[in-house]
Amino acid sequence: MSAIESPPQRLAPVPLPENITSVQPGGGVCYRLELAWGRWRRWWLKRFRPRYVHRMAQLRQGECRGAPHEILDPRDLKYCANRVECFWRPQDDPFAWRNRLPFARWGLAELQLLGWPLLALTLLLAWLLWPLAVLSAALLAVVVYFFRDPPRRIPTNPGVWVSPADGKVVEVTRLDHEPYIGGPAVKVGIFLSIFNVHLNRSPTAARVIELRYHPGEFLNAMRPESSQRNENMWIALEEDAPPYRRLVLRQISGAVARRIVCALRPGQRVARGEKIGMIKLGSRTELILPATDDLQLEVSVGQRVKAGTTIVARWNGRGGGQLAGGVASTGT
Repeated sequence: MSAIESPPQRLAPVPLPENITSVQPGGGVCYRLELAWGRWRRWWLKRFRPRYVHRMAQLRQGECRGAPHEILDPRDLKYCANRVECFWRPQDDPFAWRNRLPFARWGLAELQLLGWPLLALTLLLAWLLWPLAVLSAALLAVVVYFFRDPPRRIPTNPGVWVSPADGKVVEVTRLDHEPYIGGPAVKVGIFLSIFNVHLNRSPTAARVIELRYHPGEFLNAMRPESSQRNENMWIALEEDAPPYRRLVLRQISGAVARRIVCALRPGQRVARGEKIGMIKLGSRTELILPATDDLQLEVSVGQRVKAGTTIVARWNGRGGGQLAGGVASTGT
């Protein structure tokens, strides 16, 4: 193979920065309650179920080095999966059934902390004053609907990238230069209302290179300045197959959404359409693609997209691909 035809050099993963201490670095009330429950649960297991603890330790795979607490069973990995490399095989995980629930696993705590009191209130009002029960039932429906996790059929076409989020495309902008990508790029901004599924998915089969968490404000995610001023998680990915294109994914909080979940760790490989995190309540997700000659953008401003299902872009390999959707041009 000639020097011209040699594949590009692979990037080395960058270690997690100090301010990413968990998959939900922004914390939160539900987060703290769940961590407190975890501490009590681990004490109870060691005190009253030592045989279970021993068996789970034997079945555990990989290293737990870097964990902020003891890893006794798969539940202990929920918030620190990005800091450790240990895991249980699906057949050894007694809680694998939770992954088959039609709800986001990262939102199960909020779903229970909000859902059960609302259900109790609805039943009480239905008995005492049924017209008011309609309001609490509506709130309960919104909470349950928000944390839903419907199945998705991931496209298997070669050379396509799928949407990382559900919602409405509110921006398609050409960037003169994107530092990580190393050249011109196209930014696709997706707004997620409270009625959208809020799980994020990987646009393509890729390797995680770097993560950066930026604390910030909580402006309305529809406002363009929210992209720069709001709390966000910056994710650098690299295709896991030649020509190893680079891409950037950004999870951005909104006026209501205050909690970003990103379960990725540097060096990890993810499949196209794989769930990688979520943003809790209304928010924004951005996908930044390399603007190569053979890029064909498949979405435009105003279009509705679904994570893991809607094809955002494809590479036709013939050159001369055009950027659809009235792409505006701007510097970085």
